[in-house]
Amino acid sequence: MKKEKVFSLFYIVPIVAITLFLFIFPLLYSLYISFTNLSLLHFLKYSYVGLTNYLIIFKYGYFLQLLGNTLIWTIGSLVTMMFLGFLLALVLNQSDLKGKTIFYAILILPWAFPGFISLLVWQGLWVDPYGMMNRLILPLLHLPHINSLTSTTDAWTELILTNDWLSFPYFMVVFYSALQSIPRELYEIAELDGANALTKFLKITLPSLKKTIAFVFITSFVFTWNNFYPIYILTGGGPGISTETFIVYAYQEAFSYNNYALAAAWSIISTIFVIILAIVVIKYTRILDTFV
Repeated sequence: MKKEKVFSLFYIVPIVAITLFLFIFPLLYSLYISFTNLSLLHFLKYSYVGLTNYLIIFKYGYFLQLLGNTLIWTIGSLVTMMFLGFLLALVLNQSDLKGKTIFYAILILPWAFPGFISLLVWQGLWVDPYGMMNRLILPLLHLPHINSLTSTTDAWTELILTNDWLSFPYFMVVFYSALQSIPRELYEIAELDGANALTKFLKITLPSLKKTIAFVFITSFVFTWNNFYPIYILTGGGPGISTETFIVYAYQEAFSYNNYALAAAWSIISTIFVIILAIVVIKYTRILDTFV
């Protein structure tokens, strides 16, 4: 019996090894680097400097500005993406919708394009005044031009709308699959009891999707917090640093200014915030209770 237990432990060895190699080791190495003065000038001969990098960040590193930007980026993108995906999934789930397959195929097209190529295309679409968004779409909707080079509000609008377009198919597909799993008999029984559409949504649809919403929210929160490419390609963090997040700033410290130790310190701070916010969300929303 004891031999079987020991033998069964070998099944988890690959998982432990992968976790150590892909997560624990990079995290510990970044933590170690953040306590040194490693940079291009001290690349081969660097030394321990204690909390100097962290003191620099809190004293001169625009900490509060970057924290606010990261929260705007994460919450602004996540709320709109989930809402749009959920709304479209509800529309597609209507049994009497004609051409459902065609609509579904069209709506998941943004997901089929490589993200990097899509971002370059969107960068061209937003150029003021020659891009199609500012030249055709916004005037057609009687909306003002968007210029991310001169306005912080415009830059955030451009970033969040582009990120919504890139990401809503994922949320739509996940929510649509979850909606398909709800037994139709529940709605038929509710109709016999005289329930209207809102009551069926609140009493059947939402409770049935709790696990899906919880999973999507937690995983997408972490992914969006660390999503780097849209901001770097579309605005480069500008105007000034008004749209830079922790990750974008850390990247620029590492690969634009070759200050690897300071970049590692920013990364560690970002990781700590993700962990704290995830614990707060899990504790106060009790969303993981739905998995029990």
